Amino acid sequence: MNIFRELWRNKTLVWKLGKNDFKTKYAGSYFGILWAFVQPMVTILIYIFIFQFGFRVMDTPNGYPYALWLIAGIIPWFFFSEGIINATNCLMEYSYLVKKVVFKISVLPLVKILSALFVHLFFIAFAIFIYIIMGKTPIVQMAQLGYYAICAICLITAIAYFTCSIVPFFRDFGTIINILMQVGMWACPIMWDMSTFKMPAKVEFLLKLNPLYYVVQGYRDSFMDGIWFFERPKMTIYFWVVTLIIGVIGFTVFRRLRVHFSDVL
Repeated sequence: MNIFRELWRNKTLVWKLGKNDFKTKYAGSYFGILWAFVQPMVTILIYIFIFQFGFRVMDTPNGYPYALWLIAGIIPWFFFSEGIINATNCLMEYSYLVKKVVFKISVLPLVKILSALFVHLFFIAFAIFIYIIMGKTPIVQMAQLGYYAICAICLITAIAYFTCSIVPFFRDFGTIINILMQVGMWACPIMWDMSTFKMPAKVEFLLKLNPLYYVVQGYRDSFMDGIWFFERPKMTIYFWVVTLIIGVIGFTVFRRLRVHFSDVL
């Protein structure tokens, strides 16, 4: 509980550092923070071109083009991936702050997650704009995107406090996380629709155990399927139970190892 009180007391510091991290990340480039938005947009366009026009993937059963189905799922994935990777390496990046006795290092993972959230909010607005351009009127369930964004934040935070605690002692762990993110994009799934593949029920069940599946499916429910989160009670309960367990483990590991961070960095 001490770490939660510490984070709440330093919420203003988190906000200021998060904005500064977002600005300084691209400060040395000519186009500045525009790169934060251009790179993911180009990636989305490449995937759409390959699958929509190259492989000619069929529309979804409810009449949405594959491009819109992909956008709805890849936006939370970008947020999750960037948040995890950046927060995992936050202690290494801000090692000069970790070594300061008076600095509250518990805020650093949240700083990175907040920085990634700025880009995520832009892409939610961008996705809504694309849906309108392509003739798909926004549905009322889009109002719950805020709920699923909170779900994503909680899941990222729970994982990040564990991963960032390991990196100072095992530097290769950051590379392992990068590899897992590449695998996770296909296992979630983001690029392919699970309902269109004939797979054993046990395999499908195992894939759905991934808590991020709940978030990605929630975004697609909000953009296309028109399903409220309370219409999936079992998935909702499962997600929050798993996220809570991961969070307890992550915060416990962080709390016990934090006294050693300055020694190993």
